[in-house]
Amino acid sequence: MRGRLIVLEGIDGSGKSTQFRLLAERLEKDGASFRKIVFPRYDNGSSALLRAYLSGEFGKDPSDVSAYAASTFFFVDRFASFKTDWGDFYKGGGTVICDRYTTSNAIHQGAKLPESALPAFLGWLYDFEFRLMELPEPDLVLYMDVDLETSLRQMQLRRDASGTAGDIHETHADYLAACLRAGNEAAARLGWSRVRCMENGAVRGVLAIHEDIYRTVKGALQ
Repeated sequence: MRGRLIVLEGIDGSGKSTQFRLLAERLEKDGASFRKIVFPRYDNGSSALLRAYLSGEFGKDPSDVSAYAASTFFFVDRFASFKTDWGDFYKGGGTVICDRYTTSNAIHQGAKLPESALPAFLGWLYDFEFRLMELPEPDLVLYMDVDLETSLRQMQLRRDASGTAGDIHETHADYLAACLRAGNEAAARLGWSRVRCMENGAVRGVLAIHEDIYRTVKGALQ
């Protein structure tokens, strides 16, 4: 008896983490039974390789590590999480909601590839994680549809607030632009549900976006 897996996804600075928090709070108020997972799990040993990668130990530019190699770093953390944390709950029919998942590799690693190579990478990614390694495939992926200017502005605000420089994914504007390209392509090819975050060139209100997400999720859970 398989459960249901719902993923919130988007490029950096898309407002995904805020929407994930609001969704979880709303579902808790509804009395829904679910587990929530945030990837990567930076405080777990299974994230050691991806932390080294993001901190620049393997190169200061994201392209210093291939899309395929870097994808395996993030996979290990998800695999460990599934095996030791939420796998049994999911297999028993439970609902799991994730902030990021395999879908993040489609965006952040797919960004390293030319457009012509992206379809083959997406095929490899889903085949590797879901068929060969037997992680569950999401039932619903909600993709936060923002523009590059919004992403860059939000990332700068985040760095200013934290007083940190950001990881190698967050500090390259050209890379973030490529992530947006890859995300849009992945959403179209893989059937993700787009969340409209922009209206007339401006970011929609947080609560308006939340209502759209909540209605979509409730529909998927019925």
